[in-house]
Amino acid sequence: MSAVPHIGFIVAAYLVAGAAILVMIGAILLDYRLLTRALARLQATRGETEAR
Repeated sequence: MSAVPHIGFIVAAYLVAGAAILVMIGAILLDYRLLTRALARLQATRGETEAR
């Protein structure tokens, strides 16, 4: 038995796994950007209220 008949499945599995990892990395980066902006807004509003 050779692995050649299953090579398509193996390649597809690696592609799906790679795509899933890239999507997770993208979601983490997007979340980081959103949290950074929210924190900056929070610090800005907190700074305004402490200045009063």
